[in-house]
Amino acid sequence: MSYLVSLTDAIDFAPATVVDEILQNVRTIISTPRGTVALHRDFGVDFGAVDAPMAQSQAMLSADLIAAIQRDEPRAVVQSVTWSRTAAGVLSPTVTISIP
Repeated sequence: MSYLVSLTDAIDFAPATVVDEILQNVRTIISTPRGTVALHRDFGVDFGAVDAPMAQSQAMLSADLIAAIQRDEPRAVVQSVTWSRTAAGVLSPTVTISIP
């Protein structure tokens, strides 16, 4: 079964199921800038590519999102990363994952 995870989903501090916990963990990973978690500086995503051209930013961030999810939430398998862009040019990822 596939699940969509985006930055707009609400935070649930007490997930009721293992699936909800995994979705919450993936959402936390994709919304956390790397280097901001004390004692776990490798956690999250490197947002250093945000000033690159749009296509390059999407490619670099997609690769980093996938690597970060594989490293920090191995129960989730990334199927795809899609991007939406606001009128102001802000990129927002939606990650499709499966949970084996």
